[in-house]
Amino acid sequence: MSNRSLIILVLALVAATAYLLLKGDGDIDMGGEKHGAEAAHMEEAKKDAPAAAPAAPAAAPAADAKK
Repeated sequence: MSNRSLIILVLALVAATAYLLLKGDGDIDMGGEKHGAEAAHMEEAKKDAPAAAPAAPAAAPAADAKK
């Protein structure tokens, strides 16, 4: 295959992939990293994560007490 054919093939595959992704009703955001109101949910998840971590070790002694 010549270089020209390979370039045309790659461009056709990229175009077909982009078309299918955009027409597939997926939630595709090509805007990159978000800052501000769009990223607010990440801060809430970080606040919830440390609270959930200590709960797991507390369950382990309770399981040992049942034995």
